[in-house]
Amino acid sequence: MTASRKTSLTAGILYLLTFISIPTLSLYHEIHQPAFISSSAPTSDVVIGGMLELLMALFCIGTAIVLYPVLKKQNESLALGFVAARVLEAALIFAGVAALLTVLQLRILGAEALVMSRGLVMLYDRLFLISQSFIPAVNGLLLGTLLYQSRLVPRILPIIGIIGAFTLTAGDVAVLFGLMDQRAPLAGVSAIPIALWEFSLGVYLVVKGFKH
Repeated sequence: MTASRKTSLTAGILYLLTFISIPTLSLYHEIHQPAFISSSAPTSDVVIGGMLELLMALFCIGTAIVLYPVLKKQNESLALGFVAARVLEAALIFAGVAALLTVLQLRILGAEALVMSRGLVMLYDRLFLISQSFIPAVNGLLLGTLLYQSRLVPRILPIIGIIGAFTLTAGDVAVLFGLMDQRAPLAGVSAIPIALWEFSLGVYLVVKGFKH
């Protein structure tokens, strides 16, 4: 196996592993309920969800580190920007998980911690909007541009990523201006192209590798 094939295979596997956090959509359901702090809902779901998110954050950094030697040959500035964005994404994910784990600790205070706990959950939601929505759009634009120019993968893949960057950003702006709820179905629809891009890229890199 050539060095290029090892790189593409590793990057593809890491991209697919970033989808490990999908179960948090259901695992975090209870903690988003207004009365969670004083309820008897189990904490294990939140802990498991947090662990999945932390792993996902590390996989995100891994994708950038593995791809950097290849991408810098195309445009070192954009490649560095991609690494920086991935690291920032991971850091904000860690902060969001810390906020939710703090809510679990506040349960010992009972109802008197209700306001603070709700504030931390809201903080998590805003961190999520930045770390797992806006920054992935930036990543899609940076990596999509690099791969489109280099022709290392079929051009349709980076085109999907670039389109996804704009649709995801549009959804984020709509949420910030209160035009739709962050967990509304339409918000999920705006994320489909970027998710398709990342999943398709992961599969292609695992199965085919870079074009030469």
